[in-house]
Amino acid sequence: MKTYLPKKFAWSLILVVVCSLSIQAQDIHFSQFFETPLLRNPSLAGIFKGDIRAQMVYRNQWNNITDAYRTASFNFEYKKPIGRADDFLTIGAQVMYDKAGTIALTSTHILPVLNYQKSLSADRNMYLSLGFMGGLVQRRIDESKITTNSQYNGQEFDPGLSNGESFTQTSYSYLDASVGMSFNSQLGANENNNFYLGLAYHHFNKSNKTSFYGNINLEMVPKWVASLGIRMNVSEESYFTLYGDYSKQDVYTETVAGFIYSYRLGDPEDPRYVLHIGSMVRLKDALIPVLKLDIGKMAVSGSYDVNTSQLRNASYGRGGFEFALSYQNFNNKDNSSRDAVRCPVF
Repeated sequence: MKTYLPKKFAWSLILVVVCSLSIQAQDIHFSQFFETPLLRNPSLAGIFKGDIRAQMVYRNQWNNITDAYRTASFNFEYKKPIGRADDFLTIGAQVMYDKAGTIALTSTHILPVLNYQKSLSADRNMYLSLGFMGGLVQRRIDESKITTNSQYNGQEFDPGLSNGESFTQTSYSYLDASVGMSFNSQLGANENNNFYLGLAYHHFNKSNKTSFYGNINLEMVPKWVASLGIRMNVSEESYFTLYGDYSKQDVYTETVAGFIYSYRLGDPEDPRYVLHIGSMVRLKDALIPVLKLDIGKMAVSGSYDVNTSQLRNASYGRGGFEFALSYQNFNNKDNSSRDAVRCPVF
């Protein structure tokens, strides 16, 4: 008698195996990576117009072929002038939660951030930033949901049989740390035209406490991330922004880039609404249309991955949906950057 696995279960098993094989080499990522600056590079903290910024992103992926991969990110930044020059200090935190697949592989990250921005010019916005991010990561799985071929008794699946795995623990915690540098400057005389370049080194502490089997010979693989952004005015009412990231972790690489066109609705100097529309591309993986609306100090955005990789045969081109919500403003206190002559912005 032939035994057939349900299609959804089969793909769930394949995805869990792939993720298990590459967990030491690939990090969680978002398509709206421009809404998760601290995950890109801790030195990108504080590069915005305002003193306070909070951003939240929620991602739901592969819901049509397996138990959905759900990921949520929240980051907070507080920027303040320090010293007698035009320097700034930014403190913040990156919190992330991820739940993946049938076995509920769950990761929780709590990572404080510190970034120092040194002014390089008295005449224009030009800054060199050095940032650190580090904290606690906790991972766990639900062993009761694991099924393997060891539980096949020759005729059918028998949940009473052992799954054949020898986990020494179903959860573990470790410390993680990242460092990054970035350079940002205005372009020409218009302070709204600017760019940034950044390079970050993630997991530089190479923790060896990252195995459910208690294998201390497995280390967290470091990751390099190169980032860039360019913002240019098109007219008084509109501007465009280019974004790009290149990541390398062990033998794995990822390139994601794209553009967003923005149109100010109302007074160009102080618009009530700003409409953004654009697209990102993750090479050899997905095309990602993006729509965003600023409403005062708040912004809401959505994107959808149109799968273009080999997985599209099973996913029918459907990938991941992302929803983002952000807020940024001045605190209007004596240490606010509102009236600063120079301030790192993008």
